[in-house]
Amino acid sequence: MFQPPLDLASARILVTNDDGINAPGLKVLERVARQFSQDVWVVAPETEQSGAGHSLTLSRPLRHRIISDHRHALDGSPTDCVLFAMEQVMGGRKPDLVLSGVNRGGNLGEDVTYSGTVAAAMEATLLGVPAVAFSLAARHGEPIHWGAAEEHAPAILQKLVSTAWPRDVFMNVNFPNLLPEKIMGTRIVSQGRRQSDYNLIALTDPRGNPYYWIGPQHEGDLLRHDDTDFHAIADGAVSVTPLHVDLTHDGALKTLREVFE
Repeated sequence: MFQPPLDLASARILVTNDDGINAPGLKVLERVARQFSQDVWVVAPETEQSGAGHSLTLSRPLRHRIISDHRHALDGSPTDCVLFAMEQVMGGRKPDLVLSGVNRGGNLGEDVTYSGTVAAAMEATLLGVPAVAFSLAARHGEPIHWGAAEEHAPAILQKLVSTAWPRDVFMNVNFPNLLPEKIMGTRIVSQGRRQSDYNLIALTDPRGNPYYWIGPQHEGDLLRHDDTDFHAIADGAVSVTPLHVDLTHDGALKTLREVFE
């Protein structure tokens, strides 16, 4: 089944993220949404939730802070925020579209499995609402060119929602961290894959007890060398990748059925 094309002018839009309610990327995406619709709602984590993945908060209560009628903070994960917005905040009427981001840092390749930004879009899709995750592929310490997302996101979003999507698909968009005029178009690409390698940093507290930080990911070798999200960003283009909530591998499914039968 397919989601029908969407008229953004009449759409109810939910905006969320994983960098927190005060993140500059959230403000960028809210301004993008308001270019199209007057019915824009923001429900975002109270604090940064990067790396939260598709997690729900089950072991403690959630605290909710009303900033204004259409702007709310929740001390939970991005997944919590999407669920809470639809069930509690938006008056019983679901959004027509969920936008997540703009994340500070790319969500490319295997990053999508860790990303709270991507997870918010996934949760919306599971709840029957089309969704787009937006990220800016800035590395730590680089000047951040938010204008790349603010200038190019509206046209990309308009094209995406004019297309009928399968109901279990959502979109993952990454912008290169360049000045808007330096961006080399938009490419529709597959999810890449690289050798995953994180830096685990061991330290000692004042009482002599060890503790650890998971440091930045090393730039591992690419395991796919066709046209992927990594290649698009490296070439200065915006990457757009349709992601699928069904993780079944059809080839392995067929092989296992033959073995077990």
